[in-house]
Amino acid sequence: MNLLYTFDLLGTAAFAASGALAGIRRDMDVFGVLVLGLVTAIGGGTLRDVLLGDTPPFIFKDETYLYLSVAVSLLVFLFHRRLTFLTHPLTYFDAVGLGTFVVIGTHKAIEFRLGFFGAVMMGVMTATAGGMLRDLLSAKVPMILHKEVYASACLAGGALLYVLQRSAVPPDGAALFSASTVIILRLLAVRYNWALPRAADRTH
Repeated sequence: MNLLYTFDLLGTAAFAASGALAGIRRDMDVFGVLVLGLVTAIGGGTLRDVLLGDTPPFIFKDETYLYLSVAVSLLVFLFHRRLTFLTHPLTYFDAVGLGTFVVIGTHKAIEFRLGFFGAVMMGVMTATAGGMLRDLLSAKVPMILHKEVYASACLAGGALLYVLQRSAVPPDGAALFSASTVIILRLLAVRYNWALPRAADRTH
């Protein structure tokens, strides 16, 4: 579907930007910024394809993803000061990337005839694995392990897409609605500090 391909490119650009910004914030040189941009943008999808047995991974079948990731990372490196019009640019980029990649990953898993659980897990992996690599390479605790609502928003979006694709909802509409749900949930969680329950610390 053309809409899904557009979503995929949008998510790739958004995650490349978030990775590049993370590298800049850690005072990395241009090579480090490029590496973080690339692994954030393509890491999750590459891992998904390997696990699905779809080789070579998507980045080698359509090198547009590689070129786009490099171009966006370089642009962010050169013009990152102009992104200050966003209060928290990394948060916005992450939200867009989460929504788009959940849709792409879940849809591809459904095409490979995975069941509900497997399809949703592939969607979550596509959306979060690149960000985990970004955080680990920049010496941070991965966002997925401690932020408000992150992986749970991906779970909701993947489950929603799986259900909608088996209903009368048009595929493009199901993809758009599911991606929007993830993006909105993530941004609302940041805005209102929504969080999942944590274990009580009884050591104090």
